[in-house]
Amino acid sequence: MKSILKIFIFIFILNPIVRADEGMLIPSLIAAFESEMKAKGMKLSAKDIYNVNSSSLKDAIFHFNGGCTSELVSDKGLLLTNHHCGYSQIQSHSSLENDYIKYGFWAKNLSEELPNPGLTATRIVRIEDVTNDILKGISESLKPKQKDSVVRANMDVILAKAMKDNHYEAEIKAFNYGNDYYMLVKETFLDVRFVGTPPNSIGKFGGDTDNWVWPRHTGDFSVFRVYAGADNKPAPYSKENKPYKPLHYLPISMHNRKEGDFTMVYGFPGRTEQHVISSYLKFIIEKERPARIKMREKSLGVIDGAMKNSDEVRIKYAAKQARIANAWKKWIGQIDGLKRMNAISVKNEQENNYTSKAKTDFNWSKKYGNLSNQMNQLVKDEVMSEFKYSMAIEYFYVGTEYFKLIRNIDPFLKKIDSYESAEELNKEIDKLKKQADNHFKDYDCEIDRVIFKFQTEEYLKQIGVKADINTDEVFLSSVFTSKERYLEFLDKIGKKGRKILSKDKGYQHYNFFYKKFISEDLPAYKKFKSKMNGLLKQYVKGKHEMFPNKNHWPDANSTMRISYGQLEGSNPADGVNYIEHTTLDGVIAKYNSGNPDFEILPRMIELHKEKKYGNYAQDGDLWVCFTGSNHTTGGNSGSPVIDANGNLMGLNFDRSWESTMSDYMFNPNRCRNIVVDIRYVLWVMDIYSNAGHLVEEMTLIKD
Repeated sequence: MKSILKIFIFIFILNPIVRADEGMLIPSLIAAFESEMKAKGMKLSAKDIYNVNSSSLKDAIFHFNGGCTSELVSDKGLLLTNHHCGYSQIQSHSSLENDYIKYGFWAKNLSEELPNPGLTATRIVRIEDVTNDILKGISESLKPKQKDSVVRANMDVILAKAMKDNHYEAEIKAFNYGNDYYMLVKETFLDVRFVGTPPNSIGKFGGDTDNWVWPRHTGDFSVFRVYAGADNKPAPYSKENKPYKPLHYLPISMHNRKEGDFTMVYGFPGRTEQHVISSYLKFIIEKERPARIKMREKSLGVIDGAMKNSDEVRIKYAAKQARIANAWKKWIGQIDGLKRMNAISVKNEQENNYTSKAKTDFNWSKKYGNLSNQMNQLVKDEVMSEFKYSMAIEYFYVGTEYFKLIRNIDPFLKKIDSYESAEELNKEIDKLKKQADNHFKDYDCEIDRVIFKFQTEEYLKQIGVKADINTDEVFLSSVFTSKERYLEFLDKIGKKGRKILSKDKGYQHYNFFYKKFISEDLPAYKKFKSKMNGLLKQYVKGKHEMFPNKNHWPDANSTMRISYGQLEGSNPADGVNYIEHTTLDGVIAKYNSGNPDFEILPRMIELHKEKKYGNYAQDGDLWVCFTGSNHTTGGNSGSPVIDANGNLMGLNFDRSWESTMSDYMFNPNRCRNIVVDIRYVLWVMDIYSNAGHLVEEMTLIKD
């Protein structure tokens, strides 16, 4: 059986005029796109980009804690990612005494670099197409559960072989809804230390006002270092560990930029859904996203007000607020973009073309002719299961924080009678106490109480349930809303634990609604998604078979991908013309507007007044950010933006508001990724922060 992606590559070679701005390409297949990339200005070869036999760009790109992307920029394991990607670590090391959020932090030497328990950085060793091996033994006569069993068994064999006699990890992921399978062999480093961050006034300049907006002036970067054992292999944190010596690191492009320059984004995009049916997209635009936006507004209204009134709360809630607000504002722009592009009508037209094409051939008609109707009918019948699931995610996992403590303790309570000794039991209780220390360090009961009140009202309204919930009764006495009560409860958790919880209003509330979600809503949602994914698998297969000359690419799924384009501005709406870059002059102009999201520290004003830009300026201006026509999504945060020669131009950190629709529908005229220029990053390190010793580690390409 030939991989559908291989068929696409063959077709692409025969049809080199296909535009490549759209799409997130699998690095191991990049050779098929080399000529098109060179036509856009690239000087590299495919082997320079991805190679398993010698070092390549691939080896400098790391998955940062399984979410964002990061890149190595020195032979001593120095790692760059976005400020917002490292924000949890920045926040965890901050206090009123050491307010790294407000004033920044820079380690002067290796001994001052700060450890981060649980933080990882992962290198991809190789990517293999294992489709044929995974589907070995699959026949049309098998039932779905039998097929799944064969696939799982085949996976186990392949993974065991890949990880035998080495320290690597491996996983196999489905692409194109299971039409293709790829194995990713990985090396995960466990000792990643915090090296430096600019102050919030740089790293988060613009706040929620500028988030997802162009023009942008945010220095969205933070600095870490990867450490390894004496053998240069991953090792748990130890004072004896040494900076990792990489197979490759990215040199820094100090060249002047110009519109039209080649740009390549190399990273780990999270999720796109380009194949969804029109009625599902209508559900997203008109119901699901607006409801999630309302849920988050309930939390943000409380948190934002509290953060403005207290530095202690600001530090506690900085990372939480950023996580909640990021998707909230993205969804607002996403809805607007999809509406402006008449996305539902476009989808309808695509479905009609698909069905019409299928009717031109008997076999196609049999396999694909009714798929659009089946998917739209499935949405009509069962999509509310996804709505209830989405609301539960917002309520139980994004909103009220005391719910997290219950999720931590529930697995322990289920097996409390199985511990063989008091020592074993006490060991588990000590773990819970440590979790409690971390939880309550950044917890404010009054903030959580008000969030609970507002979110509960909205959640029940959205899922159509009437209930009279006494917020004060839930919060004032629950063991989960007070550190003192919770620790006292843990000391009594044995036989008295269940009795205490049986009377605990906070636990009762959570248990009643969460159990309903787990027993009813979640299974219904999984059933709906399973049916839809099965139909989408056939739908995508039909696209490849019936429209071979179209540009087909697998949806993002948190695996390593490449997108390429150019440094360019955009014309997203009538009368709107965005140029491709911003400068430090714009930072000062925004500061002078008086908006608190544009506050800066005095040093920035002084350096701008003196035009003290060092070797980092271009024609007398200090570039801050620029835009490219690369296709990106969540997970690409921190991704390197690489020039035609393989040098680092900047760090991808956002998309314009007009571009957030690209998760569902990419438009090359509207969609732009936003990048912080690496020269601004180095200026902030060297001249603004007096951390030039870090710049000295890097290789600067000036000629």
